[in-house]
Amino acid sequence: MAGASDTTNIIAAVVCNDQVVDGHGNALQESAPVLWWSFTKTVLAAAALALVRDGKLDLDAPAGGQAYTLRQLLRHTAGVPNYSDLSAYAMAVERNESPWIPDDMLERVRSDQLAFAPGNGWRYSNTGYLLIRQMIENTVDADLQTSLQQLVLSPLGIDKVSVALTPEDLDETAWGNPSRYHPAWVYHGLLIGPAASAALLLERLLKGALLPVALLEAMTQAIPLGDKIPGRPGINFGYGMGLMIAREGPAGPSTGHTGSGPTSVAAVYHFPECRCTVATFSPVRDQAIVEWAAHNAAMAHQQ
Repeated sequence: MAGASDTTNIIAAVVCNDQVVDGHGNALQESAPVLWWSFTKTVLAAAALALVRDGKLDLDAPAGGQAYTLRQLLRHTAGVPNYSDLSAYAMAVERNESPWIPDDMLERVRSDQLAFAPGNGWRYSNTGYLLIRQMIENTVDADLQTSLQQLVLSPLGIDKVSVALTPEDLDETAWGNPSRYHPAWVYHGLLIGPAASAALLLERLLKGALLPVALLEAMTQAIPLGDKIPGRPGINFGYGMGLMIAREGPAGPSTGHTGSGPTSVAAVYHFPECRCTVATFSPVRDQAIVEWAAHNAAMAHQQ
């Protein structure tokens, strides 16, 4: 095993052949929910693509009369500015202020002033995924929980997953919510659920249980972004549709998503060479620790 070594307080679930074990290979016991952070983007992307599959959304038509398309929003190539880059946002979260209403946030971030012409650059954008959330809710004519349950969770047989709406919703998660963080600061939505549910969802999604082959191939087609990020295990990485993809790494290629917030980090990845999917979570700030834990668990459980 190699890489970041602080494995204190890691919650892990490993799925091999649809069987779930913990990070030590033992049968996984019932566990408290954890915060999925930006792994929620993977679920949103799957929901949007399910609507494309059903002919209710178009990947390549202008989205909502804008210059960008749904495909570009999903791949972070739309040029939409990222609200979490705003210093006012970071300060408001730090002070435990009440979340801004979405329209106020969109005005503050100047979402209509694109950073580049759609398709002519790449910029990670939480704002873009709020726009995707709104497209999903408007198309289904339901809130996010109902929409994701209908489009992704139920079809994949995933339960015990919910959209956190209030600070109280986080109280029963693995490490509680002593800072009283408000999940509405995550404008695209913050899913919470057991680690096993995250691993099973990604495993089943990537094995084709939800989307037709052509859409799944489009989802996993990565835009090349660079060789490596110092300290982190992925090498030769890129971004698909709601998926972070590394072509190399200690456990081989990986496809999934890392996410983080003020209280913890999440890393959920499928490792095809190890033939398993791993979800790791920890109340740390360093994403490298949790990503290395995922790679190490994959190598330990290689089939």
